[in-house]
Amino acid sequence: MHRVTLDQILEWNPQITNPDLIYPGQRIRVAPPEMEGEFEPFPGADFFQPSVSSPVIEAMGYRLIDEGCGVYAHGPDSRWSEADQKSYANWQWKLGFRGQDADGIPGRKSWNRLRVPAVYE
Repeated sequence: MHRVTLDQILEWNPQITNPDLIYPGQRIRVAPPEMEGEFEPFPGADFFQPSVSSPVIEAMGYRLIDEGCGVYAHGPDSRWSEADQKSYANWQWKLGFRGQDADGIPGRKSWNRLRVPAVYE
């Protein structure tokens, strides 16, 4: 249905330690293959607040892990957190940003370079 392999699902969901055990209600990431132009647009810096919960934040977290910048204890989720901010700051540093430009709050330039896959709900 989503055109992904079991290996991709396991890669995108490090919390799954046994692929034979997936529980009812367990949230797993299933992303369609990335195609040109299928990325989340920058939602604006005000979007990244502790009160915000969105699958876009979770998708961003998995991209940060893919880039070697994630500092999540149990993987990202849909609520903006301190781990998201620290992980994003790592991404900003990786891109060469410093000072206030590497505060962990996404900006348009760093967001566009992260290429967060479009979230299908």
